[in-house]
Amino acid sequence: MENFEFANPKSVKDAVALLGASWSDAAILAGGTDLISMMKDNMLTPKRVVNIKDIKELGGISKSGANIRIGATATFDDLVNNALIKNELPSLLEAAHGVASPQIRNMGTVGGDICQRPRCWYFRGGYGVLAMLNGKSLVPDGQNRYHAIFPQGQAYFVSASSLGPALVALGAKVKVMSASGSREIAADKFFVAPSSDSDREIAIKANEMVTEILVPTGMKNATYEVRHKEALDWPLATASVALKMSGNSISSAKVVLGHVAPTPYSAAQAESMLVGKNLDEATAEAAGKAAVAGAKPFSQNEYKIQLAAVAVKRALLTAGKKA
Repeated sequence: MENFEFANPKSVKDAVALLGASWSDAAILAGGTDLISMMKDNMLTPKRVVNIKDIKELGGISKSGANIRIGATATFDDLVNNALIKNELPSLLEAAHGVASPQIRNMGTVGGDICQRPRCWYFRGGYGVLAMLNGKSLVPDGQNRYHAIFPQGQAYFVSASSLGPALVALGAKVKVMSASGSREIAADKFFVAPSSDSDREIAIKANEMVTEILVPTGMKNATYEVRHKEALDWPLATASVALKMSGNSISSAKVVLGHVAPTPYSAAQAESMLVGKNLDEATAEAAGKAAVAGAKPFSQNEYKIQLAAVAVKRALLTAGKKA
């Protein structure tokens, strides 16, 4: 690990003043579950590490009008033990439960989860976020069994965020702050597919930091994940859904897939076909098939199509059972 300056600010104002114009100037330390490993592997060599764990205003989970406010340094344990999350945002609760390691749940933060870098082995092996060698991507003809079935441009990795699909489905907003002020980013605009190796996978700048997330309530919602094993691992495919009902009929629907694209993938075809329908097993199964229409798998990951379709069906049926 390279030498770095360590800063321990006590306020958000002090923290953002320590950030720089480029990603190499400073890195933010919250739980550190991704940052520390990247620094140990020399994938990231910031001049300064800004520890935000002691900034009280960045923590907590509370009701804020029609939203639930989740602080950036709230941990996965905070999510799974919070009554508001249990009662109103079961999709986030299930996503947080999916992180099977007690150690990661204790240390990992909400802000860190949505800002973490891809887990693509080409990226982690030093080939850049687009996995390029001599101007050509290594993914299509390489080891691609965990890669995207909905690639975006030359981005073939999958978004690693556990909470991202649920936040997009729920219509959450991410609040970020820099030394010049704050702004809100809709969750479906927060995650982006990079077009070059110098780009990040999130829509914030190097001099900004996530401070909180505002999540609307009042919708039936659920997340369903398909995993290779119950121990600590990333899912093979997930689905998060959020429904507004008019009696027994669906008046609006959000269906968002995870771990199948470089960003949480909104399944527009499934969403549109659900409107006006009663939620039963046949409707849920049809929505699952619609959600994966247009998938473009590689040589080793076609299995993800069926897994994603099943995840949508089961997420919908689970949401339909919620009071």
